[in-house]
Amino acid sequence: MKLMDLFLARPSSMHFLLQSLLILVLCFHSASMCPKGCMCSHVSSLNVSCSNANLKEIPKDLPPETALLYLDSNQIRSVPNEIFKDLHQLKVLNLSKNVIESIEEQAFKGVADTLQTLDLSNNKIKSVHKDTFSKLKGRAQFSDNPWHCDCTLQQALHGMPSNHEIANNIICETAALKEHTGKSLISAANEADLCNLSKKTTDVAMLVTMFGWFTMVISYVVYYVRQNQEDARRHLEYLKSLPSKQRKPEESDDISTVL
Repeated sequence: MKLMDLFLARPSSMHFLLQSLLILVLCFHSASMCPKGCMCSHVSSLNVSCSNANLKEIPKDLPPETALLYLDSNQIRSVPNEIFKDLHQLKVLNLSKNVIESIEEQAFKGVADTLQTLDLSNNKIKSVHKDTFSKLKGRAQFSDNPWHCDCTLQQALHGMPSNHEIANNIICETAALKEHTGKSLISAANEADLCNLSKKTTDVAMLVTMFGWFTMVISYVVYYVRQNQEDARRHLEYLKSLPSKQRKPEESDDISTVL
């Protein structure tokens, strides 16, 4: 009874003790699931920090309840398909200051609806598939990459929120048109529809091809006509060179008699 009386007499102390134990269990659980080289903390949501961890690739054992993921300042080279597909609570993803060169088409499958902030700045990205960012609803940062500005990049950013702001921060290191090199993507897109350049190039190629065939046909017709004219002239000269036939006197007399 004394133990029960003590428990009832100090409900606030027991409540505090239970809360502390619960937090300890959660922290231990998060720490046990934390990827190697990363630090995990749980306040209102799980924060996984793998910054400056000398990572060569994105960890595959990230806790499913991760909400904030920091992978900046590493040596990550690529973002594979569906690498984040189990992180259904992911809100912030920082991949800046890596050496990322390729991002596969389905890289952000599974997090497109929840992701609020994506940072891919300060990498080595030149181009992406036109559908890589198509379902993302959050804000994104793509500055300080060696982008190649063309129709594909324009299409990749088309459906994104704040795409004008994103395009304004993208500087074209190379471009479909040389005069766009060094300009922002939004400036290049305002000067020329990048997706019509290939169509115009195709149209010009078709016209050049058609003109070439037309020239060949005309040349053949002209040659054929001239060749026929030359053959006709030679035949006429041949006919003129033949001796004319004279009628015999007997034939003339016979004709007169008949008359």
